[in-house]
This record gives sequence, C-alpha cells and structure tokens, in this order.
Amino acid sequence: MIRELRTFVTIAKQGSFAAAGQKIGLTQSAVSAQIRNLEEALGLRLFDRTGRSAILNAAGLRAVPMAEQILEIFALMGTPESLEEYKGELRIGAISTAQTGLLPPILLRLHQQAPGIESKLVPGVSLNLLAQVDAGEIDLAIMIRPPFALPKELHAELIQKEPFVLVAPLGTQGDDPLALLAEQPFVRYDRSSFGGRLVSQFLRRKRLEVRQVLELDELDAIVKMVESGLGVSLIPRAGLWLEHEPAIRVIPLGEATFHRELVLVTRYGSRQSPLHQLFRRCLAERTKPDLA
Repeated sequence: MIRELRTFVTIAKQGSFAAAGQKIGLTQSAVSAQIRNLEEALGLRLFDRTGRSAILNAAGLRAVPMAEQILEIFALMGTPESLEEYKGELRIGAISTAQTGLLPPILLRLHQQAPGIESKLVPGVSLNLLAQVDAGEIDLAIMIRPPFALPKELHAELIQKEPFVLVAPLGTQGDDPLALLAEQPFVRYDRSSFGGRLVSQFLRRKRLEVRQVLELDELDAIVKMVESGLGVSLIPRAGLWLEHEPAIRVIPLGEATFHRELVLVTRYGSRQSPLHQLFRRCLAERTKPDLA
C-alpha cells in the first residue's frame, strides 16, 4: 500500500491525476487504479469525481498529512543504526552566500562522521528552495526566512542573523547612512527576493525616496557595482566580499540596523532522522559563535 500512498500524495501536490502520472512515470489509468485500490482498502472515497475530473474531498484532505507521515515513518524504518553505515544521497538546497560561506566546513564535518553519504548541493533562491523542500525534491534547505507563515508540514529553525549595512564607493563623503541613501544613486538588492523585501520595508519605514540605477540579486555582484562607483547599497554582511578587502566603505546603520535571518527548512517528519540530526549538529557547531 506504500506505492498507493505515494501516488495519492503526489496527486495532492500536483493537483490532478494526469500531472501526478507525468511526475511519477505512470499512465493516468494506472494512477486511477492505484487510487481505487487505496480507497477500497480504506473503505472511503478520497476524491469527488465529476466527469473526467477528480477533486480531493474532505476525507481526502484529512488523509494527506497522515499519508505523508506514514511515508516518512516508512523511510525511517530503512535507516541504519549507525551513521557510519549510511549510504545514499542528502539533497541540500542553499542560497549562494550559504554555499560559499556556511556550507563548506559543515559538509566536511558531515562527511567525516558519515563517509558513506553523498551530498548533492542544489542552488537556488529562497522561494524556489522552499517549494522544493515542500515537494520533497530536496531534503532540507538553508535560505532566508520567508516573510509569511510556512506550510504546516514544514519547520524552520534559525541559523544566524546577518545585519544590513550601507556600502558606498570609497570617495563618498559623509557618515550618515540615511543622508547618503537620499543623496546618492542606489543599487537595489532585488526587491522580489526575501532579503530585498527587507530593504524595501526599511526604506518605507524611513520614508526614503532613493534614486535607483540598478537592481540585482547577487550580493557579491552588488559590492562590485558599488566598488566601481555606480552608487550606494543596503546589503547584509554575507558573501565572499567579506573574505577580502573590497575598495568600498562599509557604514553601520546604528540604531536603524535591521537583519536578514538565515533558517534551516525541513519537513517535520524527517527532522528526527539520524542524518538530519547530524546535519543540524554540524550546523550548530559552525554557527554557534554567530548566534552569541
């Protein structure tokens, strides 16, 4: 019945029998047959069928989280007792600054303790990574905390807080960050990203009208643009630019400081797996000084 439960959960996520079949490589008739088997075993209907469409009914909606929990427990049954015996792949999603900053020492610790694990690093922006964890396409993700409530199946735990600073070309005069934002051309951290939304909120709170000349999402690229003299920018203290001394001014925001929060997002049911617990321990060892 595990196969049928997997198909049922896939239908719930994909929205239709046809889309689920394409996702898992089955014909629509094979998907329908599995759902009939599941409904017969449970003794209840999970879908309301009208013509050629089938929509989750109240019983089906109630069954989805329980089916996901059963599948997660079933997966745990196959895990070995010791970390040294682990074999397989851990799919880790990460935003760009986490790939080059947090993750290298964490992955070193992880593979020293579980050498049989092969890590697959999946790059992406926070919104896409969140969707991939939710869909089960990756196991966990290091990303910026979303500005909205997570689905109930997902869990986010704080890794570290990164303060925003004003970065300006070396020749820029003045130390008041708000005055510089009002006077100088502005290189904007992409407002569609979770981090960029924090910048937009800050500018609204301070009632600042900026003269935007460029908008982009890559923090190290923003620093390069500022270094070239294109304008000033508000960015978190994160990225490879911190590992050398770029030709820019870094001006703290003082009492106006706001932060970008990095979080680890996982599915609730997988948080207790030994491998996930090991990853969180390695992460905690790396980030403990940052949370002090």
